[in-house]
Amino acid sequence: MLVKWIRCVVVDRRGFERGQRKWAGLLGEPGFRGQGGGWSRQRPDVAHVFGFWESRAFYDSFMARSHDRLAAAQSGTYRGMQAKLFDHLFDLKTGFEPRFTDTDVVRVAHCKVRAERAEHFTLMQQKVWNPAMAGSPGMVRGFFGEAPGDEFLVLSMWLSAAERGKYQVDRVERLSLRAQTETDIEAIDGDIVRLEPTWTV
Repeated sequence: MLVKWIRCVVVDRRGFERGQRKWAGLLGEPGFRGQGGGWSRQRPDVAHVFGFWESRAFYDSFMARSHDRLAAAQSGTYRGMQAKLFDHLFDLKTGFEPRFTDTDVVRVAHCKVRAERAEHFTLMQQKVWNPAMAGSPGMVRGFFGEAPGDEFLVLSMWLSAAERGKYQVDRVERLSLRAQTETDIEAIDGDIVRLEPTWTV
């Protein structure tokens, strides 16, 4: 599976949201698995969208055929768009599905990892972070993906911001030390995204 993560600064909120609903046209596209997104809790003008595809071939085919027609509805409503593709390496918890209807919040962490530490970082994600998150009552499901250049995406879906907050307060610092995260990571950025139900496809 492939995830496309899009982040942009919205300048016309109403127009952007109207255009976002047009992405319902993705339904029926070969290889399309689901899409959802919402607004940053930290920066109200930043929107995040996560689109899931069966494979790179299906995604490339969509981009060549239908993408521009669907994207036209949002033209001029945002600036500074960043889009990145990540290949699925493994699930956080089990049985990841690109469903957004039973969660309120997505935590996205984008990590640039030192090349010589990429293997260790991936192993720590499996052995330290994954079990800790999976054991947290409010965590529903998640996705760990990789892009060329030792970039990784950790996407976790939560019942609520409050549930995610409990996990963060309890454990992040301790887990970070155990996983030697600071040694592995060159740079990290991320966000907490409040999902908009009308954006779900």
